[in-house]
Amino acid sequence: MNQERLRITVIGAGHGGKAMAAEMASRGFAVTLYNRTYDRIEVIDFRKGIELQQEDGSIVFAPLHAVTADMGEALAEAKLVMVVVPASGHRDVALAASPYLRDDHIVVLHPGRTGGTLEFKQALIEGNCNCNPIICEAETFLFAARSIGPAEARIFRAKFSVPVAAFPATRTEEALALLTTVYPQFIPAKNVLSTGMNNMGAIFHPALTLLNAGWIEARQGDFQFYMDGVTPATSRVLASLDRERVTVAAAMGIRAQTAEEWLERAYGALGDNLYEAMQANPGYGGIKAPNHLHHRYIFEDVPCSLVPIALVGLQYGVDTTAIHAIVKLANIVHATDYWRKGRTLERLGIKGMSVSELHHYVETGER
Repeated sequence: MNQERLRITVIGAGHGGKAMAAEMASRGFAVTLYNRTYDRIEVIDFRKGIELQQEDGSIVFAPLHAVTADMGEALAEAKLVMVVVPASGHRDVALAASPYLRDDHIVVLHPGRTGGTLEFKQALIEGNCNCNPIICEAETFLFAARSIGPAEARIFRAKFSVPVAAFPATRTEEALALLTTVYPQFIPAKNVLSTGMNNMGAIFHPALTLLNAGWIEARQGDFQFYMDGVTPATSRVLASLDRERVTVAAAMGIRAQTAEEWLERAYGALGDNLYEAMQANPGYGGIKAPNHLHHRYIFEDVPCSLVPIALVGLQYGVDTTAIHAIVKLANIVHATDYWRKGRTLERLGIKGMSVSELHHYVETGER
């Protein structure tokens, strides 16, 4: 399918959504940008596009096919639907999209975090969706990117490769046949258990935000998050979280990458330990910390990443003391209960499944 015929919709006009929409549009794809609130995209609609600062520093204007806050309009012409919202919004997107989805849609969560496609599927069932689109999830977001103005975005770095899996896994090849015509960096993952358990946002985002809470509030995020915020001590906490994630994955029958292996694959960053590898990553240079604590690094990554990992660990007998500690801190800081609000195993549709039943479900879609 050529660029002129392929219609792509990006759902979400935040940091990632604006960057991805602009990047694809700059290469000639017909891109529609959807956001649930129009005020977020009003300037983009007025300008009919987004100004994109690329990796090499050059600036291009990327014209968009359409800009809308109407989900029906957003999905009407699309073949490929890129969902680029915080994972805490995946369920809401599924419910809003369910009346308009078609069998020929390919929906990709960028990224799914942990259990994204499973939650999305359960929400479509709740929304009485009577079609069967392909639902996929990326292991991580393809770009390190930021919104730098109402109609401006910047891409700091693109990852070398990003695994993608469909639910069920039998449809991954079909989805990638189209997806790789847009982004050849996408490669097949074994299944959505693999993408979900190789979720590095779970390791890097919430703990660093909480451990740097004082500095974030004092400086309003005016420091480099991954350079200044990652110290030998904070990196040891990240390494502990990472060991628990890898152990839970092993209990599920999944060989998850370590954080250091992921940094090498995604960015070519190497080091003798996690601290050195993160400091050696050129893709992290220049990325500022959150400027407040009500940030998706907590309200997305705790309920949609750490909570399901810990609950899967509990189901299969793995201790996750460090993960529980970070969730507890997040609950205190945000005065909420992410154990209740997060992706429970019931919301993912996998409560009580044995490991073999779980694998059968994600491979075939059959319980």
